[in-house]
Amino acid sequence: MIFMLRWLAKATLIFIAVTILWVGLYRFVPPPFTFTMMGDVIAGRGVTKDWVPLSRIDPDMARAAIAGEDARFCSHNGFDFRAISAAALRNAQGRRIRGGSTISQQTAKNAFLFQGGGYLRKAAEAYFTVLIEALWGKRRIMEVYLNIAETGIGTYGVEAAAIRYFHHDASHLSPTEAARIAAVLPLPKKRAAIDPRGSIRRHGNTITRHIGAVRRAGLDKCVSLSS
Repeated sequence: MIFMLRWLAKATLIFIAVTILWVGLYRFVPPPFTFTMMGDVIAGRGVTKDWVPLSRIDPDMARAAIAGEDARFCSHNGFDFRAISAAALRNAQGRRIRGGSTISQQTAKNAFLFQGGGYLRKAAEAYFTVLIEALWGKRRIMEVYLNIAETGIGTYGVEAAAIRYFHHDASHLSPTEAARIAAVLPLPKKRAAIDPRGSIRRHGNTITRHIGAVRRAGLDKCVSLSS
């Protein structure tokens, strides 16, 4: 029993040390590959991605992500408990399933973990969320998010999405273009930013209208160049 406890304690310390070093490395180095990308490769779809720094991504893209995914991104510590509670209530009422994950949580999942996995994966996601909030800061979280988030089948990051859908890079996206990419993020394998229809078009139009509100209210202050 004592031997097992010692082994567990040692394994825990090793895990903590390795994950802190891993997260610390990604503070400065772009994540080269993710488990989600690996899934596309295994399925034979291939992967298209092109890392660009946040300073070279149109500011409206970060605003669109905040408007569509996480309005309190700059004010929470990685977890938006109001959104989580609202999502739980909505789902309990049998309405359309909606998650309450923040951009920080999504970034932790995308960079270090795999899709699905139930409660164990969610626990790991929470752990990595705490680490990236502590070691990266908001600008780096947004930068990684916008570069590794799946934006279409086999397409990752907003640079690859901008080129795929609009035939130009992400440095000068219009509010509508940024909103259409953001509208794809929740279900990237089932949605396309080009010629969106139905609920996708409505969601994109809503995000477009909210981009200006995000800017005026300073909801993107933590990712602005002056921060």
